[in-house]
Amino acid sequence: TKLLTGLIFCSLVLGVSSRSFFSFLGEAFDGARDMWRAYSDMREANYINSDKYFHARGNYDAAKRGPGGAWAAEVISDAREHFQRLTGHGAEDTLADQAANEWGRSGKDPNHFRPAGLPDKY
Repeated sequence: TKLLTGLIFCSLVLGVSSRSFFSFLGEAFDGARDMWRAYSDMREANYINSDKYFHARGNYDAAKRGPGGAWAAEVISDAREHFQRLTGHGAEDTLADQAANEWGRSGKDPNHFRPAGLPDKY
């Protein structure tokens, strides 16, 4: 519900037309699915030193959807990192994760973080 409330508020503040609002919503939904797919792939791969690659890939795929996808990727990434910080995850790892997130969202190739030997499936 917070996501929907935030989207409605943003559209009112920005004066977004209904057509572009629904486009934004679709991009956000698809971007969230991209993020989930990257997370699921990371869990399935269970490959050492691959987390930054999956962070970058999820954000990259989501951001390619458009402004809504980039927004969803940023919200999801920030929420995940804040949660990890609260649970005692290291600050250095959080900064490295956020750097990988921003790398992907900016359109840079996520393969920059791909560890040697990660199966081609991913």
